[in-house]
Amino acid sequence: MRPDYGGIEVEDLLKIVLVLVVVWLALEILGEVLGLFTALLGPFRPVLGLVVVVLIVLWLLDQI
Repeated sequence: MRPDYGGIEVEDLLKIVLVLVVVWLALEILGEVLGLFTALLGPFRPVLGLVVVVLIVLWLLDQI
């Protein structure tokens, strides 16, 4: 008989921990990529935000 804690087998707990670690690593990598992208934009970040706002307003007004 395998040990279990709270009705969950140890192997299932290890799988959950493994999935959480993979998600954590993926989020770390994504954060680094986005950080690099925003660093490359530099002073153009406010302009990019303004473009996004204008596009959303135009879409809401059915202009695009």
